Amino acid sequence: MNCPDHLIHSNAPVLSWRDGALAHLRFNRPKALNAIDLSTAQAFRSACESLASDREIRAVVISGAGRAFMAGGDIAALREDPVANSQQGIAMVHAGVSILASLEAPVIASVHGAVAGGGLGIMLGCDLTIAAEGTRFSLAYPQLGASCDCSTSWVLPRVVGLRKALEIALLDGTFDAAEALRLGLVNRVVPAERLEQETGAIAAKLGSGPTRALGQLKRLLRDSFQRSFDEQLAAEAESFVRCAGTVDFREGVGAFIEKRTPHFRGE
Repeated sequence: MNCPDHLIHSNAPVLSWRDGALAHLRFNRPKALNAIDLSTAQAFRSACESLASDREIRAVVISGAGRAFMAGGDIAALREDPVANSQQGIAMVHAGVSILASLEAPVIASVHGAVAGGGLGIMLGCDLTIAAEGTRFSLAYPQLGASCDCSTSWVLPRVVGLRKALEIALLDGTFDAAEALRLGLVNRVVPAERLEQETGAIAAKLGSGPTRALGQLKRLLRDSFQRSFDEQLAAEAESFVRCAGTVDFREGVGAFIEKRTPHFRGE
């Protein structure tokens, strides 16, 4: 997961690189705790668009440089022209979040330090989250007199239930990684010094999996709340048949019959 040498000293607000079939996207405003300003929002959207156009990507890791994953929006930038900057920034970040949710490749958030505001929303929009011990989470919006963005209001009640989501949103408390794990907001909590290693191991496992099938599973689960039971059965049948026509399905069936480990190609 180490950043390539040619990017280490980059001033770009978002860094992106490939490691084989694994893609990395890293917020890179460490002095501002990776807070999102308009340039960051634009770079995030562009990076996500590049991910969506690359069919060879089989897993994505999103992380933050420096002391935090992300402390939310850049408040100083919002102060200059609150309405216009909010409209522009949110539109670009939401475009990126939507792309990440629709990718076939699994998306993993690797978080540490502070995860607040839009950072929490972006994290919740990912498929899996690995958090370092000591990470602190906060909705943060009510402190600014604002409601939320970045998918928070969609994901939060689906994960923790409406009553708990209202408590988190309205009381606006800060909670730690252990509580985030208990609530199901993160999948694993690991020692800070092992965050990159543990994230890398999970990304490698997902990146060697049947990417098209994983993408179908993502869509089925994400869309299930909007369908009736019978509609979901129909969607499952359609998705399974679609998977049955892939190279990886033939490999998986062959490996099962031949009693060997399958070697998926993401096709």
